[in-house]
Amino acid sequence: MREQQLQSILRHMPAGIATLLGPELRYGFVNEAMQALLGGDTPEGQPLANHLGTLAADLLEVMQQVYQSGRPYVAKAYALPLPGEAGQAATPRYFDLALEPLQDEDEQTQGLLLFAVDVTGQEEARQRAHELALETRRLDARLRVLTETAPQITFSVDADGQYEYVSPQWYYFTGQPPTADLNAIWPLLIHPDDRLRVLYQSDAARAGGIGWSFEYRLRRHDGQYRWVLSRALPELHAPDKAVFWHGAVTEIHDQRELAEALRRGEAELRFLADSIAQLIWTATAEGFIDYYNRHTAEYTGRTPEELGPTGWVGLLDPSEQAAAARRWVQSVASGADYEGLYRMRRHDGVYRWHIIRARRLTDSRGLRWFGTCTDVDDQHRLREVLQSQYDELARTNRDLDTFVYTASHDLKQPLFNLRGLFEELKRTATFHDPEQKDILVMVDEALRQLDSTLQELAATVQDQRELATPTEALDLSSVVEEVLLGLRTQVQETQAFIDIQTQEAPTLVYGRANLRSVLHNLLSNALKFAHPARAPHIVLTSRLSPTGKPELTVRDNGLGMRLRGGTAPAFHLFERQHPRVPGAGVGLYLVQRILDSHGGHLEVSSAVNEGTTFTVHWFE
Repeated sequence: MREQQLQSILRHMPAGIATLLGPELRYGFVNEAMQALLGGDTPEGQPLANHLGTLAADLLEVMQQVYQSGRPYVAKAYALPLPGEAGQAATPRYFDLALEPLQDEDEQTQGLLLFAVDVTGQEEARQRAHELALETRRLDARLRVLTETAPQITFSVDADGQYEYVSPQWYYFTGQPPTADLNAIWPLLIHPDDRLRVLYQSDAARAGGIGWSFEYRLRRHDGQYRWVLSRALPELHAPDKAVFWHGAVTEIHDQRELAEALRRGEAELRFLADSIAQLIWTATAEGFIDYYNRHTAEYTGRTPEELGPTGWVGLLDPSEQAAAARRWVQSVASGADYEGLYRMRRHDGVYRWHIIRARRLTDSRGLRWFGTCTDVDDQHRLREVLQSQYDELARTNRDLDTFVYTASHDLKQPLFNLRGLFEELKRTATFHDPEQKDILVMVDEALRQLDSTLQELAATVQDQRELATPTEALDLSSVVEEVLLGLRTQVQETQAFIDIQTQEAPTLVYGRANLRSVLHNLLSNALKFAHPARAPHIVLTSRLSPTGKPELTVRDNGLGMRLRGGTAPAFHLFERQHPRVPGAGVGLYLVQRILDSHGGHLEVSSAVNEGTTFTVHWFE
């Protein structure tokens, strides 16, 4: 009865229990848990080898060795692939398998007691703990590599301020040996002016269980003190008590010096802006003014707060405010420079003309606008006066040109009448005078001179009107031939020889009328002032200067002239070198006027009775 009760208890135990009898390890008693473990096929009396179920062959070998040796054995966390539910793959379960030999009174082994306890949960937890430990070691190794390769000193401090860890960068930076007492030496390397503050702030942070961030000077291996930034955060343990502080020390010496230089530069620029008698302001990227210099307040009579973010617009003449504001909004949106001329109210209520300019600057600190308001009222009014005077002078000059041109034109008719009367007198009238012939020559010469002067005056006015004629690419030899065609009579009368050499610089970008006037005056003068003892020989050469600019040279073998003012004399209107030669003295004056108006100049070299050379520099 008692044996049946024991078997009933064992049969329903959650642990697997089985007896294996004899050297063949035949199935004996197998409870329900072991039946499930072995797959349910455990026929009593059959050898285990014929019905292993989920057991592996190596476990059978171990069972046989335990049977033979009589020594018990426990297989910890042995994996058995238990079949899953319908359609599912087998899942491994872990068991502690105890193999206990069954002995008789003579201590002879009769079989084995197989005891299996499911430890799947514990084994999976152990495996997860092992994986976490491996991952922790991997992350710790990675963190150590990162901290020891980063350009920072990393450290760990306990609640008492004792350093638990410091990265190798500490030794590289300070030059201290690894055997140095870190806790003793660190405070001594802090600059004396910063030491007390640093020690107090770190002690206060540890006492309060909070992190810290402060700057101080730390002595480097070369003896120089460098600014560093120390930051640390606490490691909290339950119940929210800080045990360690982990942080880093970063060198910020260069950044701090740069920031200090920027602060000094900004202070100097602000001082400079306040010292300039001009309205200076800055604005944000959105176009709102955030700074006015001191002169702005003095000029407008308003404080920066009263001016506000759009101050200069409100100071403009009411009729100009809307247009100025629209242009400012467009500039802010497009980034284009702002410039305008507006009337701005001074502190006494007087509106004065100002040029308002603003430009956008983008740098590491972002986008900003810099603007100025420059008082140009005096210059503006002076320019208006000068413009009025210029307009008046231009009108007077036009009237004078018109008068000269008209007078020379209107005087031609009386001249024709005088010439006709003189010819009629010579033909019909007679009078007895021993100097009759000389008088007639003098009168005829006077009439001819008057006619020439009137023609020269008309030509002068006409040439001055053509100074602003449009330029074009001209063939120089073609224009020369055109001018010589008009001088054909003088060339034939003087039997002149003219040599034209324009191969080196055959074209010239110039006004056609101006070029023709220059050539006509230079060539006609060379013919007019020919030496009476020899035929004129004129050489016209077009070439390039050493700087690549076109030049023209006209050389003759005529009377020559005495020059005043070196090689660049000033020729004046009606000034004549040879009074005996007919002329009005306006030709060279016109040439000089034309060249000056186009950025050129005239050079002259001459020898009396040998000849003259004119060099025309078309452009400087």
